[in-house]
Amino acid sequence: MGWASGALWHAITVAHDPATLGETTRRTAAQYIAAGIDPEQSPVFIQSHVSAHTELFWLLNCATPLGWLEKMIQYKEKAKKQGEDVRAGLLSYPVLQAADILLYQVDLVPVGEDQRQHLELTRDIAERMNYLYGRGGRVLRVPEAFIGPVGARIMSLTDGTAEMSKSSKSEWSRINMLDDKDTIRQKMKRAKSDAINGLEFNNPDRPECHNLLTIYQLMTGMSSESVEREIQNLGWGAFKPILADAVIAHLEPIQKKYREVLSDKSTLDGVLAKGADKAKETAERTLQNCYDAMGFLRRR
Repeated sequence: MGWASGALWHAITVAHDPATLGETTRRTAAQYIAAGIDPEQSPVFIQSHVSAHTELFWLLNCATPLGWLEKMIQYKEKAKKQGEDVRAGLLSYPVLQAADILLYQVDLVPVGEDQRQHLELTRDIAERMNYLYGRGGRVLRVPEAFIGPVGARIMSLTDGTAEMSKSSKSEWSRINMLDDKDTIRQKMKRAKSDAINGLEFNNPDRPECHNLLTIYQLMTGMSSESVEREIQNLGWGAFKPILADAVIAHLEPIQKKYREVLSDKSTLDGVLAKGADKAKETAERTLQNCYDAMGFLRRR
């Protein structure tokens, strides 16, 4: 069984608009379902609807050395950008992310390459909890990363050496799941390329070329060898429209499903409520195990 949580607590580590937070959370849940997560197989729920997340976060936070958090790359990068406005939640949110994972005693966590450090921290925290409180046994399962063979790191459309990110200030740097056809075509047309003839994978001097071909491979499901055969005689002018069409074709059914799911908010909220109930069963068992291991007195 898998789990899909709308990470509401993480959203408030930076300034946010309270008037839109709830609806944005619902839309994110709708995107999970539209992208193919079956709530019957993998419960979809809102993180803040399962209080065990924040309770385990505090227990883990009290066992996590400060130095581990200060070394996190994303914290250092975001703290540098935010300056004096950087918040304590930004420093400790990787521990909350660890709680999100460890509550469900999972074996594998699907992540992109950019999240490898966060998962390694999760593993370190689990191992530390087991060492401090396991008494020779296991308090928390130590998960492994599951990183796909293709597309583990997708780069910006404007800079092939920087990761594609929803937090980037430039809309032109990324493809959003809900971008319309014209926007996708414009973004692909403007995507950074180079002046070298031909297209190829795995040339370190051509990061943008490798990135755009990788996106095409992911959108079409083709092997890299098949992609190379298809584009061997193409230049950027011919390839970019083909790439745009592939992205559009891949996203169209997802966008259609998203609109269907979001149009029935009552049913969606019911799915989220059912998911939260299911999540609580597992999460509260794990939480109680941690309380017991750490010596807390049970309520009578």
